[in-house]
Amino acid sequence: MRKARWLSLSLGLCTVLLLSPAWSRPPADSATRTETGTLQGAPWRIDVPAHWNGELVMYAHGFEPVGTPRPDPWPGNAWTEALTQAGYAVAQSGYSSQGWAVMDAIADLERLRAQFVAQHPDTRHSWIIGFSMGGAVALGTLEQLPQHYSGGVSMCGANLPGDVLAAEMLTSLVAFEYFFPNARGLPDGGLLSPAAATMPQGETYEAIAAAIESHPAAAAQLSRRLELEPDELAGTISLHTLVFQQLVKRSGGLPVSNRETVYSGFGDDKAFNAGVRRVAADPAAAAKLTRELALTGAIRRPVVVQYNLDDPSVTPRFEPIYPALAREAGAASQLTQLPPVGSGHCQFTPQQVLAAVAMQSAAARAKPAASTGEARHP
Repeated sequence: MRKARWLSLSLGLCTVLLLSPAWSRPPADSATRTETGTLQGAPWRIDVPAHWNGELVMYAHGFEPVGTPRPDPWPGNAWTEALTQAGYAVAQSGYSSQGWAVMDAIADLERLRAQFVAQHPDTRHSWIIGFSMGGAVALGTLEQLPQHYSGGVSMCGANLPGDVLAAEMLTSLVAFEYFFPNARGLPDGGLLSPAAATMPQGETYEAIAAAIESHPAAAAQLSRRLELEPDELAGTISLHTLVFQQLVKRSGGLPVSNRETVYSGFGDDKAFNAGVRRVAADPAAAAKLTRELALTGAIRRPVVVQYNLDDPSVTPRFEPIYPALAREAGAASQLTQLPPVGSGHCQFTPQQVLAAVAMQSAAARAKPAASTGEARHP
């Protein structure tokens, strides 16, 4: 049971790759044309239905742990069939690197989009939709490359700038160490240490789960603060360890500090702030993280955002962050946040995904492309 819980959370935030054989097949419409290949180290797949409506959906998948075996050819995702049956072409790519590969993902998807449009110059509109980490990829794409898109959708997205993401991961890890000091099976340096980066995630999970089971009162307090159910805590902490260590590796050092952070919500906050582990950021690593994982809210194309209920990976405290950035950037009118649906991480029906994309598509069709400043062939 414990292992199943870890797997469900890990594949939750992580992938939304959904590599089940059922989704590796071409869509049910036998007239859909499927092409696959590799572009600068990134495997890709394109599905174009016979009744193509002239609109392209670029799909950004979520976090893929380093070392995850990749299928060949690259499979369709769980929503490809619904989108192609509705008339959309769907282009999707694995990324040229695994892990928290937001920057690589933006570049890989742009190369694939450009290839598609070169082959299909009659493309009328292009959209980008992302799930989990892919939600941040979609938003980053629209902030950096708005000229190529009519709009986008972020579903269950980790819609956080890099410094905010790193701070959230750090909070989880130092809070775990505070409530469960010297947990057996974990490195002496704790979850922030280089040794933790080399541990298999299953072993990290088992050690965290054992510590949590030994102190249920502390587990309940930490669960409340992190907005989780107690049985979700071990999976989320182990996953946060994995993501945090990825951010450290990609940044070239510790990218975030909590020296000045005043924590709240941990029960006896005075004792927590006095006893929690404090770390200082490496300035170069912090600058690199902020630069490469920047989200500013300065969107110039319409964006639809939707979350799930009871999501252990993207909890309610994350949801207001990007809308606040959009307000600060004067772009609040570009963002529509739909009510949360489903339960869990990235638990959407094909119909819900299609409705979010169609909302953007209908808006673009209702007005000339020139009114948005979009190129006719994005």
